[in-house]
Amino acid sequence: MKENQVEEKETPQIEYIIIDQSQTVGKIALALSKAQGNMKGAVKNAKGHFNNAFADLHTVIEACKPHLSKEEIAFVQGNRFLDGVFFVVTKLIHSSGEWLSSEMALPIPKGAGPQQIGSLNSYGRRYTLASMSGIAQYDDDANKAQGYDTKVKPVNQ
Repeated sequence: MKENQVEEKETPQIEYIIIDQSQTVGKIALALSKAQGNMKGAVKNAKGHFNNAFADLHTVIEACKPHLSKEEIAFVQGNRFLDGVFFVVTKLIHSSGEWLSSEMALPIPKGAGPQQIGSLNSYGRRYTLASMSGIAQYDDDANKAQGYDTKVKPVNQ
């Protein structure tokens, strides 16, 4: 290659494009805003691997479903697999036909059986639904698993 000559690189091919919302979102945004104005946080009712309290999937659904339904928003959750990764897909659908979608990629542990896949599914459904609907939940399980200190420390110490 000659000096000052730029090497041309091959443009990576996009295998798939994920569209995560309808062409317009004004009506679903307004409806979701109204629903969120009435939602409370999901109550911590379960214990995790490190004895931490968190809101389980059923509690997250109970916290958002009546408020979403009142504003004519339904949610659906499904799954797909791609290259050893398990995806939880959550979609909010408004009566106007507008929709929002999100997915969470969860690597499948080697040798995982149906129970582990089910656990991944519940975890992903809980987090994506809480995230998309605006439900607050506190779950420090991930921080403890990574060895992070989850206790709040006073600023002046």
